[in-house]
Amino acid sequence: MRRIWLKPWFFLALLTSLGTAACSGTGDGVVLFSVEDDIALGQKVAAQTDSTYRSKNQLLERNNGANQRAYVLLDAVVSKVLSSNELQYRNEFPWDVKIIKDDEIQNAFATPGGHIYVFSGLIKFLETEDQLAGVLGHEIAHADRRHTSRSLQKEFGVSFLLSLLLGENPNQLAQIAASLGQLRFSREYEVEADEFSVRYLNSTPYSCDGAAGFFIKAAAQAPTSTPEFLSTHPNPGTRVEAIQAKAKELNCASRTTDNASFLELKRIL
Repeated sequence: MRRIWLKPWFFLALLTSLGTAACSGTGDGVVLFSVEDDIALGQKVAAQTDSTYRSKNQLLERNNGANQRAYVLLDAVVSKVLSSNELQYRNEFPWDVKIIKDDEIQNAFATPGGHIYVFSGLIKFLETEDQLAGVLGHEIAHADRRHTSRSLQKEFGVSFLLSLLLGENPNQLAQIAASLGQLRFSREYEVEADEFSVRYLNSTPYSCDGAAGFFIKAAAQAPTSTPEFLSTHPNPGTRVEAIQAKAKELNCASRTTDNASFLELKRIL
């Protein structure tokens, strides 16, 4: 295990930073971890998340022959989104995606460091590969823009997260892992993730307003069966307008995408 040795001056600087952030009202906007610590925390949280859903027999394993085709199809979408030069940590973060088999949950979430989880219920809810790429782009943005780290920092506190990195409180990793699917981001983070989803898809074959298609369908179904994704990603109406406006600005909407691979993915699941 990699040890992190913290000097006394670090804690003084940490307290100073927290005090400044608290006074300015932007505490959730200050990242007190390095990118390397983001990666280390993400690996720990992802391992716990895998363990949690594996114990429920809900994690689709990549080495299972029946699931390999599903991951080939999903990885192809993720790879296209990650090909964008707009990503800050495209080469630093490990970037992987895993499927949680639960058709009742229409959600997705990201850990620090770029581990993406998608519930089968969300994939089945979506209608096009553009929409899937848009939602994945949104979650990738939360990790790449370090929204997840900032929000966990605000939710649990810096000292608690540092203790996890130091190998302390290992049993509390389950608490972090369980919280990711319900983690609420600030409006600022949601707007930024929407914008970067459009910007990521701009350099792909996808219609770059794919995320808007998801929000339109989700809003149409409310309140009878609102996707869980909307409980942590609210205000679909204004967000659709913003996504479409950004897509119009970049002139990357209304592209035609072949949905054969996406429909095959849905059939497999």
